[in-house]
Amino acid sequence: MVSKSLSFSLHHLHPHHEIFTKPKTLYSLRTSSIPTTLTTTTSTKLSFSQNKLVQSFFNKNCNHNNNNNIVSPMALSSQNDEFQPDPSLTNDDLKPTSTDQRNFSGWEMASLWIGLVVGVPSYYLAGSLVDLGMSWWQGIAIVVVANLITLVPLILIGQPGTKFGISFPVLARSSFGIKGAHIPTLLRALVGCGWYGIETWIGGEAIFLLLPKVIKNSSFSQSLSWLGTSPLEFACFITFWIAQLAIVWKGIDGIRELEKYSAPILISLTSCLLIWAYVKAGGFGHMLDLSSRITNSEFWSLFFPSITANISFWATLALNIPDFTRYAKSQNDQIFGQVGLPIFMGLFTFVGLAVTSSTKVIFGHVISNPITLLGEIGGFLTTFLAIVGISLATITTNIAANVVAPANALVNLSPSRFTFRRGAILTALLGVVFQPWRLLKSSESFVYTWLVGYSALLGPIMGIILADYYLVQGMNLRINDLYTLSPNGEYYYSSGYNLKAMLALVVGILPVIPGFLQNVGILDSIPKAFVIIYNNAWFFSLFLAGGLYWILSFLKWKKKNQLHIDSLLPNES
Repeated sequence: MVSKSLSFSLHHLHPHHEIFTKPKTLYSLRTSSIPTTLTTTTSTKLSFSQNKLVQSFFNKNCNHNNNNNIVSPMALSSQNDEFQPDPSLTNDDLKPTSTDQRNFSGWEMASLWIGLVVGVPSYYLAGSLVDLGMSWWQGIAIVVVANLITLVPLILIGQPGTKFGISFPVLARSSFGIKGAHIPTLLRALVGCGWYGIETWIGGEAIFLLLPKVIKNSSFSQSLSWLGTSPLEFACFITFWIAQLAIVWKGIDGIRELEKYSAPILISLTSCLLIWAYVKAGGFGHMLDLSSRITNSEFWSLFFPSITANISFWATLALNIPDFTRYAKSQNDQIFGQVGLPIFMGLFTFVGLAVTSSTKVIFGHVISNPITLLGEIGGFLTTFLAIVGISLATITTNIAANVVAPANALVNLSPSRFTFRRGAILTALLGVVFQPWRLLKSSESFVYTWLVGYSALLGPIMGIILADYYLVQGMNLRINDLYTLSPNGEYYYSSGYNLKAMLALVVGILPVIPGFLQNVGILDSIPKAFVIIYNNAWFFSLFLAGGLYWILSFLKWKKKNQLHIDSLLPNES
């Protein structure tokens, strides 16, 4: 056996050796990533036991909080003099969060979901399924099952946000490349901007509908052709727009405070509405009598499209959830908070279904729109509480779901020009530029179909990020390399783009497009296979893109590893 000496030159350690030296999975191992100088007396490859010795040494020097699976902030901040993050890739909003910034408890994470769930769109969900012929319990069950499925990627993608304190755009750099990350983040941002304008218009309409009739019947409520709406409705829209902006201006702390204090108010108001419906209708017997009007085969033909549609409801937020979990105190806190999603969605859709079915008994006809219902109830106190409740419900949903992601995407695009505030302001301005009142009045079904369908197209991005982080990276990231344009960086790939991720993204999206085009009315008919794919778009595209990315990464690692082994073999000549 050849005698070998193994020496460590500690001054050559990676600047963040306490973060990065935990061994990565085989698929992501790079020959240049070992942050040590290894010298041997002979030109031969290291034995398995020696590799274990190297790994053991560095594992002992890892500075991790094992209880909460969070990288120590000291490790994140212990900068080597030789390393400086590229200014085009970082600013205060993109840096890993510090200890002081990680202040979201489990309850505050859960409050975030209460604010997101309690809103006009969620109110309709189970009721829309009952309209298709399902029973009341089938409608609620589908909503709960869909959100239980969504909970899985929420927790999985939220994990690196909490562990490393990084946002979604920074996490995307590890899989799509330093420059390639702009593609998934801007795709996510576009959906957010579209929804922001529409949700803001809905909030403004709530204010308009609940105004006194004297004001609504004035000349200011007459529509102007050049504006596309009435001055009064536009004024309500701008009022709501400004109210949201005031909260966004305070940054993530302002959003956290809003969600935390709004949660008990929204729970109380929702409970009051449910109690009112129960008393006025003499119980929920009418709802409980809503039996299924479809056969078993018809139910199963609706089941999977309904599951996909309900998953798509939160698919966009599930993608950028690290933007919030990076502020969680621990992994337990982020998981505890995320678990609230299926619970709150189940409860609130029950409220929506129970109240809507009760209106048939109370008013003689079904009133599915909660804003219209509150206006029908009338009274100053009811109107005041309705304005407060609907405004809070819309603002908490809109800011968290549709401002944070676009703002961070713009910051990632140009950190020197954008901060979170500037990104949020531009998002809000784009919401006005889209003129949601024209879109909704011209083709409401097209807009909602387009936006929900577009959300389903984001499935491949989620599949690629999950496959990369868990199967390729082995849940370990080199934080320094996420902030450098050096060609030697782990995530620079090919000129800043990971071509494997780009190919997987295209392959994941292409099969969904025919069904999407038919759904928006561009194509009249398509083969049945494409209909099935679109009805299950989120599942299909996620697994297709994620699986292809993993296979491509494995093949590339296998080829690179073989070349590395050959280079270490002793020269026989």
